[in-house]
Amino acid sequence: MSTRGGVLDDAPGDVRAEERARTPHRLPPVTYVLALGTFLMGTTEFVVAGLLPEIAGDLRVSVGQAGLLITVFALGMVVGAPLMAMLTLRLPQRWTLVLALAVFAVGHVMVALGDGFALLLAARFLTAMATGAFWAVGNVVAARAAGPAASSRALGVVGAGAMLANVVGVPLGAFAGQLMGWRGPFWALAALAAAATVLIARHVPHDGPDRAAVSIRSEVSALRSGRLWLALAACATTTGGVLSTYSYISPLLTDRAHLAAGLVPLVLIGFGIGALAGFLLGGRLGDVRPYATTIGAAAVSTLLLLGICLLSGSAASTIVLVALLGLFGLGANPVLISLAVRFAGRAPTLGSALTVSAFNLGTAAGSWIAGRALDSALGATGPATVGAVIAALTLIPTIAIALIHRRPAASAPWGSGNAGSEAVRNG
Repeated sequence: MSTRGGVLDDAPGDVRAEERARTPHRLPPVTYVLALGTFLMGTTEFVVAGLLPEIAGDLRVSVGQAGLLITVFALGMVVGAPLMAMLTLRLPQRWTLVLALAVFAVGHVMVALGDGFALLLAARFLTAMATGAFWAVGNVVAARAAGPAASSRALGVVGAGAMLANVVGVPLGAFAGQLMGWRGPFWALAALAAAATVLIARHVPHDGPDRAAVSIRSEVSALRSGRLWLALAACATTTGGVLSTYSYISPLLTDRAHLAAGLVPLVLIGFGIGALAGFLLGGRLGDVRPYATTIGAAAVSTLLLLGICLLSGSAASTIVLVALLGLFGLGANPVLISLAVRFAGRAPTLGSALTVSAFNLGTAAGSWIAGRALDSALGATGPATVGAVIAALTLIPTIAIALIHRRPAASAPWGSGNAGSEAVRNG
């Protein structure tokens, strides 16, 4: 019997039951150290959303063009997660995480010093490559440390670090950007990343004995799993729908809801609190009923985005809907990550990396289309309209996964990339 990336390979039912019984209720400390890293990653990805007017004005580009700093970051993660996961496959996971944080810090220094839009785009792409590597490896480390019975909960906590960024990091960055210029938050992130490397080096455990046996060929074999591709499609559409709207929330709040610009960070806090709660709650529900959680989150998110389109003229309604969008819109993400790692079978690192790519492919495509919609006749409601359509598409892969799970073959051991999981039969 062996565990790899939180997946119990080819274990009989009684062994899995015994493993679940031995799993402690308290998550290991490394989970929270990794959450600190994802806090920095989440802050840098979306702090730009609160600084778009300042960046656009300083660099003499339109707000829609400045939004490309979000799009190119997402594209960097799309490429960086699987590429860096493969390039560092034989490197100890601890040092992969440390190296990723070091490159992350350098990228932020480049942004803080840069004076040309093209240079900023390149620096954001480099930073995103490092971020993708950190997310991919960090998810596997967290799932492995927590064990199969608590993998979704552990991934929920790690992902909650990024959601906490929306509560604390992004609003603070927006406030700081208004007070001291938009470059200040990037200097702060570079310094914090440098400090976080010490904690990662100290607390991330050594690789297990299975690490030496991994190979690129065994990792790529995961691509044969049809259910993995369905999970990845759901990853792309769930974030594409929500974050295409969130990326351009400032124009919606100021132009349609007529909120003062100084109040926008408070709305971002509301979204972040909802997203933080959604990640933690979704992670817990995902260990019990993963399929119901993913389908329900997609359905509610679609309705909320439609509500934002229709009620954006009311400030109070928009604020409430944005907070609820944070709660439901991203709550299924830890469940989707856990399912993808499971469906990848003996290739958890690639499975995790591909979820990072899928999430960010959805973000990149969604934010690009939303930027075009913002400049169209739809105006400030364009991004929310785009988001509602994309979020509705999430129902297709999530329902398909649930239907496949109900087939008799889905009761096979879940260490296989093409087999179901007894551990989630109540989904």
